[in-house]
Amino acid sequence: MSEPPADAETFLAATDTIAALRFDLSQLEAGVLAGLSLGIAADTRSFARIFGIEHALVLRALEILVDLGLLTVTSRNARTQRAHYEVSEEGGSLLGALRTETKRERSRNS
Repeated sequence: MSEPPADAETFLAATDTIAALRFDLSQLEAGVLAGLSLGIAADTRSFARIFGIEHALVLRALEILVDLGLLTVTSRNARTQRAHYEVSEEGGSLLGALRTETKRERSRNS
């Protein structure tokens, strides 16, 4: 059985943790990473639709994450500009740190 989609609290906590781990990221950029990590969205159109954000803003955030080496674009639709993306090696390290921090936080709260 697959895990249910992340709830809002989990998404926001992951976004805040990523932003704290990488102070150079905006909340939107951290949110794109959190959304990918939690299985919420792996393409720009879906992320924009789910969160009610202009697609152009998500595309801009994606380009910054690609420039920083955290994500890799796997495909792009020329007509709609929808871009599918995945975590790069460096992004994987960041998301690994997110998982470690999340486990640490859970152990403190139990």
